[in-house]
Amino acid sequence: MIEVRDLHMHFGGFRAVDGASLTLEQGTITGLIGPNGAGKTSLFNCIAGVLAPTSGQVLFDGEDITGLKPHHLFAKGILRTFQIAHEFSSMTVRENLMMVPAGQTGETLVNAWFKRKQIAAEERALREKADEVLEFLTISHIADLKAGEISGGQKKLLELGRTMMVDAKMVFLDEVGAGVNRTLLYTIGDAIKRLNVERGYTFCMIEHDMEFIKQLCDPVIVMAEGKVMATGTASEIMSDEAVIEAYLGTGVKNKKPEGAQ
Repeated sequence: MIEVRDLHMHFGGFRAVDGASLTLEQGTITGLIGPNGAGKTSLFNCIAGVLAPTSGQVLFDGEDITGLKPHHLFAKGILRTFQIAHEFSSMTVRENLMMVPAGQTGETLVNAWFKRKQIAAEERALREKADEVLEFLTISHIADLKAGEISGGQKKLLELGRTMMVDAKMVFLDEVGAGVNRTLLYTIGDAIKRLNVERGYTFCMIEHDMEFIKQLCDPVIVMAEGKVMATGTASEIMSDEAVIEAYLGTGVKNKKPEGAQ
């Protein structure tokens, strides 16, 4: 679904991404791991249109999408979440979901005056859709709370819910487990699995929790110093001496990467 060819992202003399190439297959949940500073988030930002790469290509279903802006990628079904949730804190959880779909009739002043019935019908449909999403994610009980008042883990579920309000095809998750308690992390993991199996979502996720990666991801891609250094199953990756070296600075076998259980 996504092919990255020899991607570079330079910040002055610093090469955050230095010739990375990888493929994300349709229908998979791919894990992207690596030590801090490996270039994972910069790679995400280049694919998702937040940054225009210095050089290289990003293809989506064979189409060159290199450098396209996030709103153009959104229209194609490519979405991303962030390590720190970006909710509208003064709006309710339900309202945060309802505002996601683009091109709503009520977005223009003229329509707000002259197409009130159409707007009301759209809002009813969006409310129903939002309530379906909240039920799927098992957070219906917080629907009417202000998004700024809910927990960090619930905000991560809300971000996942936003992807369900549109026709998402490829979703990039940036440290969805960061700062989330284990109970809620299992809820998030279950939602990701169900979206993958039941709705055909393709995911790529940055994560440091190797147990979480092992439960969800196949394959796992390892980055170090801006490059892809290994690809395989979670078990293969966790026993790869080159990966252990990159994480711990030692080639001693049977040690696990940071965050492994």
